[in-house]
Amino acid sequence: MEQNQEYETISMPRIGDAAPEFKAVTTQGDINFRADYKGSWVILFSHPADFTPVCTSEFMTFASMEDKFNEANCKLVGLSIDGLYSHIAWLRTIKEKIEYKGMKNIEVTFPLIEDISMNVAKKYGMIQPNEDTTKAVRAVFFIES
Repeated sequence: MEQNQEYETISMPRIGDAAPEFKAVTTQGDINFRADYKGSWVILFSHPADFTPVCTSEFMTFASMEDKFNEANCKLVGLSIDGLYSHIAWLRTIKEKIEYKGMKNIEVTFPLIEDISMNVAKKYGMIQPNEDTTKAVRAVFFIES
């Protein structure tokens, strides 16, 4: 990687800032964020890549607790710069082949955003200067819609 490359730097939204709005393709269909989540809390979280051990355990844990989040009027939304077909294959692998800390047959039913264009990752400051420009950093946002 060339050391003199310039990167557009967008800072992460801070507490009290309005969460950026966006439209995206997800594993659960298209979403219009924040409008589709009006009146609820959202945990929007990103991970660097599908099929990695830590990301897999995070998704399994979130999915196994989704009912508790729903009871608290909180929706889950994941994001990765990987494509939709990679997401689908990864989530199928999680359900059919992965066991972690007693969890198995875990179906991820919350949306996982395809962000190949990095549009959402850039709006949320998930692309860090002087780091890998093709992966979102691990980030978690608690958003009141």
